[in-house]
Amino acid sequence: MPDAPKTGPFGLNPIRIMILAMGALVLLISIGMFLGGPNAYQALKEANAAATQPTAEQLSGE
Repeated sequence: MPDAPKTGPFGLNPIRIMILAMGALVLLISIGMFLGGPNAYQALKEANAAATQPTAEQLSGE
C-alpha cells in the first residue's frame, strides 16, 4: 500500500486556497472602501475642474 505524501503545515489544499481567495477579496473591498470608490474619483475631478476656473471676484478685479 503506497502511503499518501505528507504535506507540510503550510501546504496548499482546496480549503486553504479558498480561504486565501476570500482574504484577497476582502482586501480588495477594503482598499476600495478606503479610497472612496468611483464616485469619490468623479467628485475629485469635478472639484479640480471648478478650482481651475476663475471666480466672479477674480474676474471683476476685486
